[in-house]
This record gives sequence, C-alpha cells and structure tokens, in this order.
Amino acid sequence: MPDYLDDLRLAHVLADAADAATMDRFKALDLKVETKPDMTPVSEADKAAEELIRGQLQRARPRDSVLGEEYGAEGTGPRRWVIDPIDGTKNYVRGVPVWATLISLMEAGEGGYHPVVGVVSAPALSRRWWAAKGHGAFTGRNLTAATRLRVSGVGKLADASFAYSSLTGWEEQGRLDGFLDLTRQVWRTRAYGDFWPYMMVAEGAIDICAEPELSLWDMAANAIVVTEAGGTFTGLDGRPGPHSGNAVASNGLLHDELLGYLNQRH
Repeated sequence: MPDYLDDLRLAHVLADAADAATMDRFKALDLKVETKPDMTPVSEADKAAEELIRGQLQRARPRDSVLGEEYGAEGTGPRRWVIDPIDGTKNYVRGVPVWATLISLMEAGEGGYHPVVGVVSAPALSRRWWAAKGHGAFTGRNLTAATRLRVSGVGKLADASFAYSSLTGWEEQGRLDGFLDLTRQVWRTRAYGDFWPYMMVAEGAIDICAEPELSLWDMAANAIVVTEAGGTFTGLDGRPGPHSGNAVASNGLLHDELLGYLNQRH
C-alpha cells in the first residue's frame, strides 16, 4: 500500500503558502468581495490562494488532476487534488476567524475517488489538522510537533454534543422535524459551522455533526481526518465518504441513530 507521506508533506507546504496569502488579506479594509452565480461570496483571497496552490501543484505533481472551488476541474487521471481555498468565506469577509484552507488528495479506487490525504489549516485560529490513509489523524503546528487525534467514546445520544451550521438547509429539505427531534435528545447543541465541527469530532471534543448541502471540496479533507481518527463519515444516505452532497460525521458509536433522526420525515 502506498504510504502517501510525500503527498502529505506537499499538502503541508501548499497549506503554508495558502495561510500566508489568506492571512495577509484577512481583515483588510480594501478586501474585494464578489458574488458568485449561486449568490455566495468569493473574495480576492479565495482566488489568490487557489491560484497559488494550483501553481505549486503544477510544478510538484504535473501529472495529477486538480478540482478547486473557484476554478473547477483541470486534468484527468487516477490522482486528483481537491481544494477549497477558504472554507468559511462568509466568516472570512466579516472578520470571524473560523475559516480554513482544505486540501485533499483523492485516488481512484473501487466505487470512484477516495480521499487518501487531507490537510485542514485554520491560520486565524492557529490550528491545523491532517491525515493520511493508514497513518492516523493529527493536529499541531507541523508534522514533527503533533498530537494524534481520537474520536470520543460517548455511546448515548443523551450524553452527546451535536454541532451543525444552520437550520435553513434542513428546513428546505423537509428534514427540520427530525433535526429538531435530535436536538432535543442530545446533551448539547452548538452551531459552529463549516470545517470546524468535523475537526472537533476527530478530536473527541464533540460527538456528532451534520450538514444538509455541501460540495466535494467542502468534505474531502474533513472526511479522511474524521475516519483516520476512528470516526465515521457518510452522506445522509449512509454512503461512506464525501460523495453524497451532504455530510454526517460521528464517533461511529452514534452514527446509525444520528442518520435515523436526520432521515426522519413527517
């Protein structure tokens, strides 16, 4: 089995470059923000960070393909880098420090592409998380100053901490009743949003999280960090991995119950 450690080291180098670019413009008074066709914001920093990562990948991994949020797909082949230059752009443009660059390497296998490397770098929080297939998940300043991640052992919903992003997506999908029933069963709920709850599931700080509508670049890096930390990452349909257009992550012990509530229809 390939060890992916060279790819992981490269992903850290890419994240370092992106961190420098995004932090340079964070809270800048002259930051330029546009609205994309789907009415979500995109800043000049999103574009600059993705261009930077693509440029480095072109030099370091010219045969690999790339999929990014801002500039789409480029190239073909069994290895594909998936990039979200700023996950949490709405936070970024308002000066909220909860945003991150997500970098994942996916490899073609049975049933499609699967994440084999993931780096989630949140420089405004001074945090970074990462994982490589078969090597576990870690957090720390860098590869040599790291702590291994492990999901929690909480086995009852009544003792569980549940994180989500917002209510509107659940309502639009007709899943709000089940979502609210779940919030009444758990010990605690918090709306942290974006990449952060997945990292906290991996750390064991919270136990379950879910989002009703996502793109592949929102999920690929998060998925491998959660699973390498011993957790479970699926879509609402129960399909493992980041391919369902939505995400449900847990410590594994609570996953079936979590899916049951979120798929409940009235």
